[in-house]
Amino acid sequence: MALIMSDVERFEAARPRLEAIAYRLLGSAGEAEDAVQETFLRWQAADAERIEVLEAWLTKVLTNLCLNMLTSARARRETYVGQWLPEPLLAGDPMLGPADTAEQRESVSYAVLVLLERLSPNERAVYVLREAFGHPHREIAEILNITEAASQQIHHRAKKHVAEGRARTEIDEAAARRVVDEFLAAATSGRTEPLVRLLTQDAVSVGDGGGKVPARAKAFEGALAVAKFLRGLFKPSEAKRAHVGGAPEIHFAIANGGPAVVAVVEGRVVGITCLEVTADGIAAVRSQVNPDKLVRATGQWAAADHGSTPLVVL
Repeated sequence: MALIMSDVERFEAARPRLEAIAYRLLGSAGEAEDAVQETFLRWQAADAERIEVLEAWLTKVLTNLCLNMLTSARARRETYVGQWLPEPLLAGDPMLGPADTAEQRESVSYAVLVLLERLSPNERAVYVLREAFGHPHREIAEILNITEAASQQIHHRAKKHVAEGRARTEIDEAAARRVVDEFLAAATSGRTEPLVRLLTQDAVSVGDGGGKVPARAKAFEGALAVAKFLRGLFKPSEAKRAHVGGAPEIHFAIANGGPAVVAVVEGRVVGITCLEVTADGIAAVRSQVNPDKLVRATGQWAAADHGSTPLVVL
């Protein structure tokens, strides 16, 4: 169909919500943008008179495109170099979507995005549509071409898998800043003991370099092993500076709603470390250093007014 401006405006009004759904489903901002663009093209080619509710039609097309992408992504990730982690998004990114309720905030937290990777594509879709966007099971059933009872069962199973991950603690920005300050003080102290005190006994540390930046293929497990790794990671060296093209400036940030450490070299984000905080301490340290997954964050960083000097320069 030939689109008139009002049609384009209607799609653009729906774009932020579509991107937020796609990001939660795919864990990648770039893939989310691709899915939304393909949805636009399919809408452009559709018979407008047969579309009764535009938002519902777009959501169904987008969700099923994402399910297809998830299926092919699983095959690609079997050959991915090292650990695969989602693409972190800094506070203020519209792709993070709604954050009015605890369920919405949790659905886009970095810890939950990691857990969603363990779910089947259908489980992931039902969880996201229900928890983050409040779709009733009747609508989810229509989107996925399943029964309403099946949607309810899948949601129950998916929610149980996510809950089994770990009891996370939701903290405000001031508390997140305190966590990062304590973490950096311990990590740059040159000693393991301060870090061990901040970590849970079963803490893990994971890095995603995508084969482009050195990152251990296997996670570090246990407070002592993680502490030793972090002590070395935050120790300044000329070799590290040569590798990233300068001295990394370390800043506090909020990524996916939680405390994060951002490493910046001459305005370019070279790493985002997300800290998973529980009542017992820092349970996971997940570092995204794959440059392909930091392009959007670099753009966000450049556009924001940080108003402070770096906490540490390595």
